[in-house]
Amino acid sequence: MIDYKEIIKTFTEQDYENERVNLHLHTTYSDGKGDFCDLIKQAKEKGYKKIAICDHNTLKGYEENGIDDIVIPAVEFDVWCGYVFLHLLAYGVDINNPELQSFCAKSKRETELDIIRIFSTRNIKKLINAIHNAGGIAVLAHPACCWAISHDRFVKKLISYGLDGIEVYYPYKRHRGIIKFTTANNIEKIADKYGLIKTGGTDLHGENL
Repeated sequence: MIDYKEIIKTFTEQDYENERVNLHLHTTYSDGKGDFCDLIKQAKEKGYKKIAICDHNTLKGYEENGIDDIVIPAVEFDVWCGYVFLHLLAYGVDINNPELQSFCAKSKRETELDIIRIFSTRNIKKLINAIHNAGGIAVLAHPACCWAISHDRFVKKLISYGLDGIEVYYPYKRHRGIIKFTTANNIEKIADKYGLIKTGGTDLHGENL
C-alpha cells in the first residue's frame, strides 16, 4: 500500500516553485476546463514528480479513469467550521471508501456551482474522520482566504478535529489575491508552529499545466 502521507512530506518548497509537484488541479469533472487524462499526460511530458487532481466534492475522475502512478488521489470538499467557510483537501484517499463517498456530490451541480456549494451541510469533524478512515490526510486549502478573526485560533481548532496540513505554497491569483484575510507568510508561520504538513498547488482550472 502506498504511503501518500510520507510521500507528500518529502516535497519541498522548491518542488512546488519549480513545477515538479502540483497538488491542486481541477478538471471538467468539477469546475475546471482541463481534461482529466490530458492533464496527466501533460504532467508526464513536463517531468512532474507528482500531481493531485482535486475536483470539488467528487472522485468520479478516478472512478472512471483509474489512478495513474504520477497522481496522488485527492478531492476538495466544501465545508463549514463554525462561521468559517473553507475548502478541505483530502489526499491519498481510498476512492472506494463508502464513508468518504457519502460526503461526495450527488449531482454535477454540486461540483461546479458556488451558489450551491456554499450551502454545504457537511460536518467538519465527521469529514476529517472519514478522510482518515479512507487512509488519507486532511489539508486546509488556500487558508489566507478563510475569513477568520484569528487564523492561528482557527487552525488550532481544526487541528483539534484532526487537521494534518495546510496549503502553504499557493499563488493567490485572481479573486483569491483580492479576498485575503492574512498573508501567505503568516500561514507558513502557523504551519511551522503546529508542525503541520505543508503542501502546495496552483488551483488550476484551465486546460494547460
